[in-house]
Amino acid sequence: MLVSSGSPFESTIGFSRAVRVGDRVIVSGTAPIWPDGSCDPDSAMQMRRCLEIIIAALREAGAEPGDVVRTRVYLADGADAAAIGAVHGEVFGTIRPASTMIIAGGLLDPRWRVEVEAEAVIGHSPPGE
Repeated sequence: MLVSSGSPFESTIGFSRAVRVGDRVIVSGTAPIWPDGSCDPDSAMQMRRCLEIIIAALREAGAEPGDVVRTRVYLADGADAAAIGAVHGEVFGTIRPASTMIIAGGLLDPRWRVEVEAEAVIGHSPPGE
């Protein structure tokens, strides 16, 4: 199953927002773009937007945030790590997926402070459940 978010990059680059194979859902690198093409300059707000897009893609593919087993967070600037990490913790603090935070030094659009990938296993129960 292929999931689209309507990003103009999906057709020009040739990718899907998410792909479901069996009980796995893999979500592509997700940038903080609003439908009108705008991008909030605040790094925490950008992270919230990335996760909003990711959660919508997961749900379209039949998964929930609690099914996420891995995230990768790409930062344009390490100075944003605390703010972006705090938002990650708001969403995934009790789920506690494996996660990597990488200082990429630059992303496709210079307005982006963060880009996020996620992987989920449908039916996965977070630790302690």
